Amino acid sequence: MGGLRVGSRLGKYRLNWRIGSGGFAEVFAATDTLLGIQVALKVLHHAANDDAVLDDFRREVRLTMRLDHPGILPIRDASIIEGHLVIVTPLADQTLAERLQKRIRFETAYGYVTQLLDAVAYAHDSGVVHCDIKPENVLLFGAQTLRLTDFGIAKAGSKTMTGAGTGTVGYMAPEQAMGRPSPRSDVFSIGLISHRIFAGRWAEYPFQWPLPGTENLRRRLHRDAVDVIRKSLELNPRHRYRSASSMLDAWKRQRQKAMRFARRKRATATAASSTRS
Repeated sequence: MGGLRVGSRLGKYRLNWRIGSGGFAEVFAATDTLLGIQVALKVLHHAANDDAVLDDFRREVRLTMRLDHPGILPIRDASIIEGHLVIVTPLADQTLAERLQKRIRFETAYGYVTQLLDAVAYAHDSGVVHCDIKPENVLLFGAQTLRLTDFGIAKAGSKTMTGAGTGTVGYMAPEQAMGRPSPRSDVFSIGLISHRIFAGRWAEYPFQWPLPGTENLRRRLHRDAVDVIRKSLELNPRHRYRSASSMLDAWKRQRQKAMRFARRKRATATAASSTRS
């Protein structure tokens, strides 16, 4: 069974272009030739007769199908097509990683963090820890709508969770890297993304506060909002929010202050620009 090529067919799907490829799967933009719609195909690398891979495939599909939330990417279909394990989802416009290459206006940035927190809060309230929250797994539909995807290594069903340090280095909480993920680990990953969105720079290990770009963060965000992000990035998980739900509550409580602060900063900048002109 050879590799899939752009332009070829896989069942009823025509592969239009390759979105990305990793150690686990390739993702293609494709056309459902029966329904005439554009979709994304996640095609696993391994053969369908590998029992371990099949178990992981079923687990990801069943877990994701449980999570019915507008901020979580839905699965439209999952099947074995011509020997390939395939997951079919809606086709996004871009990833958050791609969007971060350009400056994001304040209201949009604030909305992204709120939507991400809302989606992960729903997962946590459903007993699911994502374990791999990163900009590549956050998809954008249009300019404003965000959906979280790839629950392939998520953990569910126990209050005390153990793992093998799975996740992506650079976005992973310290305790998760040691095989002890929890909802607080997802909170840490959300904190890293939130810091990047507003500060314009990625935090780096060992994640000691203040992080690179924190001065930019303070210029753009009210101090109460900065405090929420800072608490989410505490190295000791016991000092973080216990779940995305708790962080979302704190994030929403300071929304009005954050918006007023941003409007004042914008008005000041506009007035200064007018004076110079």
